[in-house]
Amino acid sequence: MIKSLVLPCKALKFPLEKFEGRKQLRCKGPKMELTLTQPDDWHLHLRDGNLLEGVVSHSASHFGRAIVMPNLKPPVTTTAAAVAYRESILKVLPVNSNFTPLMTLYLTDKTSPEEIKRARRSDVVFAVKLYPAGATTNSQDGVTDLFGKCLPVLEEMAEQNMPLLVHGEVTDTNVDIFDREKVFIETILKPLVQRLPQLKVVMEHITTMDAVRFVESCKEGSVAATVTPQHLLLNRNSLFQGGLQPHNYCLPVLKREIHREAIVAAVTSGSKRFFLGTDSAPHERRRKECPCGCAGIYNAPVALSLYAKVFEDAGALDKLEAFTSFNGPDFYGLPRNTSKIKMTRTPWKVPESFSFSFGDIIPMFAGETLEWQPSFM
Repeated sequence: MIKSLVLPCKALKFPLEKFEGRKQLRCKGPKMELTLTQPDDWHLHLRDGNLLEGVVSHSASHFGRAIVMPNLKPPVTTTAAAVAYRESILKVLPVNSNFTPLMTLYLTDKTSPEEIKRARRSDVVFAVKLYPAGATTNSQDGVTDLFGKCLPVLEEMAEQNMPLLVHGEVTDTNVDIFDREKVFIETILKPLVQRLPQLKVVMEHITTMDAVRFVESCKEGSVAATVTPQHLLLNRNSLFQGGLQPHNYCLPVLKREIHREAIVAAVTSGSKRFFLGTDSAPHERRRKECPCGCAGIYNAPVALSLYAKVFEDAGALDKLEAFTSFNGPDFYGLPRNTSKIKMTRTPWKVPESFSFSFGDIIPMFAGETLEWQPSFM
């Protein structure tokens, strides 16, 4: 048993022998503490300008590194633009922050193999993001014909060991929005993996059992997936309960309960193929609560608390650290963080909103009480 364990600890829902020989878990009276290697966020939207300055501290206070999405206006399509964007992030970080942004390029029909070589040499760009044109926020400059226009770039990415990060949805309006991930897997992703098996691919923010099955069918270390808090905790009913809920609207859209359950089972199984990616996507309240509201859920302030809830509910807290802190860097070929964070099982209330000079941002689970709270050690 764990030497630092002090009973009773009513919060435990799993066999203590799972932690035998480890010092990760401590219980003091009704409280429980977890010590984790500092997590990274492998899918994050930080925006730019005032919005960047407002939200960056929420990610920097919890995560060591983050893969930063390039769908700005204009998009980050070159290494030079990625370097400049990185500098703008570093300038607004909190004092003494060690947060490291890992930059990405926005793939277009005109991206060249030479740009991929420059990106690899930069030591700043760590991946390239595929947005099918029109799939999500600021994706109008995305790819229109992956195999017809981007194959030389994909081949160079495989040669340079540069991962392709995929927003996995088709944009054909004849395909039901709830089926677009499944169709993308069948028509784009499976052919891509078969054609370029050496290309590393991350299927971002998966939402269906179809995606789980596809990732699990691929060679470990070649295809992986990020998973968000919202797709682990919410299903499509969350969009409509008590009226239309714009702050639960994201893309890919929430799916049926059977898909949510499949994703939870996958991430809590201990598989190395799945890792943390919040897809935290801030929008001002007025841009969410309007006739044509933006897609995106802002979860950076609550993400770690929600992931802990998912793993606790599944009786798999012993597998939380690998999901949050090990699987991502291992897939990207980067060292694991050495710093630690503490997760304490103590109730806290999520703010109703975060107010800035430019407006309010509503976080996921606004006003609700969560059971886990992270802090630096």
